[in-house]
Amino acid sequence: MSCCAAGTESASELEALKTEGPSADELWLASRPLGNGMRQCDLIVPGVHCGVCIGLIERELPKLAGIDHARVNLSSRRVAVVFSELADGARTDLGAIASRLKALGYPAHLPGLSEAAGDPALRELLKALAVAGFAAMNVMLLSVSVWSGAESATRDLFHLISALIAAPALIYSGRVFFVSAWTAVRHGRTNMDVPISLGVILAYAMSFYETLTHGESAYFDASLTLLFFLLAGRTLDHVMRERARSAVRNLAMLSPRGAMVLGDAGRRDYRSLDELQPGMRIALAAGERVPVDGRVVEGRSDMDFAVVNGESAPVTVEPGSMVPAGTLNLTGSLVLEATNAARDSFLSEMVTMMEAAESGRAGYRRIADRASAIYAPVVHLMALATFIGWMAVSGDWRQAMLTAVAVLIITCPCALGLAVPVVQVVAAGRLFENGIMVKDGTAMERLAEADHVVFDKTGTLTRGLPRLVDAERIAPEWLRLAGRIGAHSRHPLSHALALLAEETSSAGDTAGEELSVRELAGEGLEATAADGSIYRLGHASFALQGDGASPADDEGSEAVLSRDGRLLARFHFADELRRGAEPAIAELSALGLDAEILSGDREQAVAGLARELGLGTFAAGIRPAGKVARLTELAAAGRRTLMVGDGLNDAPALAAAHVSMAPAGAADVGRQAADFVFLHQSLEAVPLAISVSRQAGKLIRQNFALAILYNCIAVPAAVLGHATPLVAAVAMSSSSILVVLNSLRLRRKGAVRGLAEARRPVGSTAQAAQLSGATPVSVGARV
Repeated sequence: MSCCAAGTESASELEALKTEGPSADELWLASRPLGNGMRQCDLIVPGVHCGVCIGLIERELPKLAGIDHARVNLSSRRVAVVFSELADGARTDLGAIASRLKALGYPAHLPGLSEAAGDPALRELLKALAVAGFAAMNVMLLSVSVWSGAESATRDLFHLISALIAAPALIYSGRVFFVSAWTAVRHGRTNMDVPISLGVILAYAMSFYETLTHGESAYFDASLTLLFFLLAGRTLDHVMRERARSAVRNLAMLSPRGAMVLGDAGRRDYRSLDELQPGMRIALAAGERVPVDGRVVEGRSDMDFAVVNGESAPVTVEPGSMVPAGTLNLTGSLVLEATNAARDSFLSEMVTMMEAAESGRAGYRRIADRASAIYAPVVHLMALATFIGWMAVSGDWRQAMLTAVAVLIITCPCALGLAVPVVQVVAAGRLFENGIMVKDGTAMERLAEADHVVFDKTGTLTRGLPRLVDAERIAPEWLRLAGRIGAHSRHPLSHALALLAEETSSAGDTAGEELSVRELAGEGLEATAADGSIYRLGHASFALQGDGASPADDEGSEAVLSRDGRLLARFHFADELRRGAEPAIAELSALGLDAEILSGDREQAVAGLARELGLGTFAAGIRPAGKVARLTELAAAGRRTLMVGDGLNDAPALAAAHVSMAPAGAADVGRQAADFVFLHQSLEAVPLAISVSRQAGKLIRQNFALAILYNCIAVPAAVLGHATPLVAAVAMSSSSILVVLNSLRLRRKGAVRGLAEARRPVGSTAQAAQLSGATPVSVGARV
């Protein structure tokens, strides 16, 4: 997806694009691969207003050939369509997506076509609100004369003038509801705007009938005021939704609209963001943000990496340094080589994860959607029954009609429909502000249920920046060989060996013999030389075949280099705790969660770390299958486990856990398997995410209670005639606003409970003193 604004298209061109919809080629180019033969494209559908709209789109699009599923984000009016990549270069007929949406009454366009114009939806709402308010005030002035005693022809004249003022105002301002309602009815369905439109039109029709029949009472002022309050509620709802989504909007704004591209002979051309491609050389001046992921090829500068790691301290970059999109160049001029297009950049990935977090189908969301879907037929039947009942009891058709109109308006599912999505949006924004990305909206619900935490060791509980101990005792040729092999892996120990070998190599060192290297997840690296010799770098049990396979006795981490199963060198490493590891464990304990360590490292190293952190349960020497087996065992015991890991060998466990989390520096496959990704270096992101998710669940339940309580009070009051249409409009709008305001409480700094108590000084030192020896668990350490 593109984070940029729409370039330089004119307003008329934009409207044409929105009306016609994107072509199949445009949709394909805008889509992105998801893996396993699936791709996803995103569309903006401005006509989505309620759960009925969501249900219809999500039911109808998967009926198209090749479409796997569709998810609608009500807050952003965005539809994410997942489809299959066909074999032999064939494509799914993506043109059918836009055609089907248009046929359903939901014209769609690609993201980015409306950003250049600001917020057109808000502008339309404000103009409609202003017209309705101005007309209502003028009609009220005429009504004062009628109330003051005007009779006969004078009264009829004032009523007629009021009708002439009200008609164009209702047509213009009521479009917000009428267009949506007519589109729904024209396509054989209904939505929440249908009863609202009926209520407004019936109120005017009754008043016009009274005017034609010289009646004493007319309700033009009431119909306009009714529309004014309905629009006020819709406008406030729109504003507060946008406020809730400020994190996503601000994140997207970090991307510039384009960049200066260097061509041949020093030529400079400005290119829009969508035109930037991998391999292009980009000139970046001080004060500019990086448009796409790139590598520094010229220059040296300090950069603000806060969007990546949450750290305020500048980071110095130089030739060879990687710089992700969205980071800010602070001092010197740089020349970058683009490594990704805008749609595949780090910034785009974060925006995508935020959108996914907002539109997940958690259990609460499905309940709200089902309730909203049955709303329209129920409320119409209820209004009809109310009219018939009042006619039977009183015989006064005017009172019966007014009461039925009040029922149509007051019985609104807006509060119920907003109960879940607004909380999800606010919670995702709160997590993002603290450097935590959510890849799936359902993950927050699962994280709130977690009662047990499993940590990987290296790169998760520790910094993953191991330091080689006694490097001077190792033969330089073995260190260089280990470094060459280790350069093919992102494992922290391999990476440390590669860096150290590079630092200690002299200018005259030769490249050495040609090696074919492959990585075995959870084991190590295997390199085959030209003469058939096999070198292995990894666990002692993997690298050695009966020749000193027993590990060392110290508590540090170890890697072994062997040739054809015979020992060449042992490398011993010391690592530091990840920042925030100790308080994070204490916070988890205060939140009522148990924790343990599952690591592929040696038992001595894992036991030492467990004692330092005060954890009573650990397992060492665990292979990927062993971690999955342990998680399966915990699930069978009824535990809902959060897995926190970072390595390639953690990917199966991250996918198998009830919910999972990984640092941003994790291996690509591990990061993709995790439900949450935290950008900051501190491990306190783990208890913070749990606390926010629990508070979000609490607010959702409160919103459900508020919505149900509102309907239990408001509906009987309207049916019994205790609420006029005007009071019904105020009550309906107030219920929606109340739910949104309750959801926004999560944005307050003091909203998340439990963290202050968790930071009390009961941490690892005190616990470690009580736990003189941590207890290992057996989970198939040599699977």
